[in-house]
Amino acid sequence: MNQFILFADIASDLAETARGTAEKFGFDWAHFGAQVINFLIVAGALYFFAYKPILQVLEERKKRIAEGLANAEKIKQELIRAEAARQDVLNLANLQANKLIEEARAAAARVQEQETQKAVAAAEQIIAKAREAAAQDHARMLAELKREIGRLVVETTTKVAGKVLTVEDQQRLAEETNRQLAA
Repeated sequence: MNQFILFADIASDLAETARGTAEKFGFDWAHFGAQVINFLIVAGALYFFAYKPILQVLEERKKRIAEGLANAEKIKQELIRAEAARQDVLNLANLQANKLIEEARAAAARVQEQETQKAVAAAEQIIAKAREAAAQDHARMLAELKREIGRLVVETTTKVAGKVLTVEDQQRLAEETNRQLAA
């Protein structure tokens, strides 16, 4: 209980000190009340006309920042999707390019094979023509040789026999010589 008395005594001393200080400085309750009312009016005006609009601007800015961050995240996701799509397109293009290259190689191989076959066929034709020409030349040369041998036999027989052979004798000798050469 002593404590309550002590606190009451301290409180009355503080009140007396406050009253004395207020009288020394010329404290007037009417002016003080007017100043409190003026302060509350100014504080209310500032709250409604300055603080509240500033809070609204800050709230709007906070929303815009949040929207900007959300949009940035969406853009990031879109960029990831676009990169994946680009990679898919590149992979598809590579596959198609490889397919076209393989088709071109196959076509080149077919063309090369066809050209090789044409070249072989042309070479075979040339060889066949050369053989045919060689056979014709051989046959022509044999015919010339037979004629020449027949002529030489007739001439030799004429010189050896010492007589002039008739055309019939010459033909008979040429035919006999041809038969002997053919055998």
